Amino acid sequence: MFENLSSKIEKALHTLKGKGSITDINIAETVKEVRKALIDADVSYPIAKEFTDKVKAEALGRNVIQSIEPGQLMVKIVHEELTKLMGSECVDINIKGMPAVILIAGLQGSGKTTFSAKLAYYLKNKKSKNVMLVAGDVYRPAAISQLQTLGEQIQVPVFTEIGNTNPIDIAEKAIREAKLKGVNVVIVDTAGRLAVDEEMMREIAGLKEHLQPQETLFVVDSMTGQDAVNTAKTFNERIDYDGVVLTKLDGDTRGGAALTIRYSVNKPIKFVGIGEKMDALDVFHPDRMANRILGMGDVVSFVERAQEQYDEAEARKIQKKIIHNEYNFNDFLSQINQIKKMGNLKDLMGMIPGLNKITKDVEIGDDAFVPIESMIASMTPYERQHPSCINGSRKQRIAAGSGRSIQDLNRFLKQFEDTRKMMKAVSTNKGGKLPQFARKRR
Repeated sequence: MFENLSSKIEKALHTLKGKGSITDINIAETVKEVRKALIDADVSYPIAKEFTDKVKAEALGRNVIQSIEPGQLMVKIVHEELTKLMGSECVDINIKGMPAVILIAGLQGSGKTTFSAKLAYYLKNKKSKNVMLVAGDVYRPAAISQLQTLGEQIQVPVFTEIGNTNPIDIAEKAIREAKLKGVNVVIVDTAGRLAVDEEMMREIAGLKEHLQPQETLFVVDSMTGQDAVNTAKTFNERIDYDGVVLTKLDGDTRGGAALTIRYSVNKPIKFVGIGEKMDALDVFHPDRMANRILGMGDVVSFVERAQEQYDEAEARKIQKKIIHNEYNFNDFLSQINQIKKMGNLKDLMGMIPGLNKITKDVEIGDDAFVPIESMIASMTPYERQHPSCINGSRKQRIAAGSGRSIQDLNRFLKQFEDTRKMMKAVSTNKGGKLPQFARKRR
């Protein structure tokens, strides 16, 4: 996510940190490099110049030259200005009403249909809402089929009326049905075109006028560059939408244009799509995104994702097993599955300060755990429960069954044992006493 932009800005600021003395010339050079990084990332020149002019003015106004740690202060200033550029604060979606109607707009191929399903999943599972999806793209049968498939996948009903080519009529019927069924939120997917045209704009404007939605969201493909900003402006002039959704941020995108949409149309970015899975949708936090662009990670988002998968009863059970040296491969596999549910592994590592720099140029796919899972899968139930029983002959069978070498297996077994020791040391209080909950249950 924004890796190219991130590395160039980091490089520009690192140059300043390494200077023996800081002068206004040093600052001007650093700001110039930051501006070049933004332009390379598809930020328009006027916005990049205005941004860096503000950074320079702030730096000189705060006496960076006389500062004990000028490099750190410059990073802080750039962080503050990036956060302002992207909107300063997180803005929540409006789902008040019975039902609340959410209208989804954007060009064809921007990811509207997939986002509609992701939003339904988010509202159902994280906001405990009863949601209905509406297939309002009457021109592409594939869009209706796609929405129905996604609806089945996330167990959300999809309202369709095959043969009806009037999206306003379809949406109004869906809302009437939603009221009868006590649905909280109705999400209306709409038709798009390959480019902005008058017919499409009339249709989406008519939908908004008739439905009076509580929320209108404009979906934009982050990979379309500066065109994304121009399209965002055109849609905003016609339908005055409430917020922006950036899709495909996990792709090979320079990202700069997407980040300046907030500045260009004065509308908040509300969500970002970070993958194809239905749970790969994040609420947009400008300060956290600024952290990631500047290589600081995003620990808060990491913790939030972990908490979503956290099972307190299971955690207590695991901790007790660790203390009594009963932690086994079944427990380890269970924890791997929890990590996988948190999202893309490389994205997760990018949230952790330090690890984000190590993994920046490393390809880490969703199959990173496959070798470990295959080795555990090749063990008998007894071996999984009793790691210490694995001797030479058992190792040969496990290695052969998993398609790994004996060296791979030995390396994994050592890492597992080291992990067990470390986890036991962390879980046990000073003096080897058990934590309070474990003492009570003995």
